[in-house]
Amino acid sequence: MGIPDIRQLVTLEFEVYGHVQGLNFTKETRDRCTKAGITGWVKNSKQGTIVGKMQGAKVEVDKMITWLSTEGPPGCQIERCELRNQSNLNRLDYKDFAIRF
Repeated sequence: MGIPDIRQLVTLEFEVYGHVQGLNFTKETRDRCTKAGITGWVKNSKQGTIVGKMQGAKVEVDKMITWLSTEGPPGCQIERCELRNQSNLNRLDYKDFAIRF
């Protein structure tokens, strides 16, 4: 019954499948991550998915995982969101959250 440590930092890579490109998905992801204090990057892949890496407080990253898996921006149709290389961090590797091309 301990209080969750809001300072626990995590890192993970994600890939979102479905009808997700051309709907401001990368911009919305960047804006939401920036607002939540999450760093990393996001981009459209050549395979038609959205890929990226997030680093930040576990509680905020978990909220973004839910958004990436179930909501997304208006008009998208998310089939699934795969997470890879999840681990804890001592410090962030990125200064901000960027859209890559």
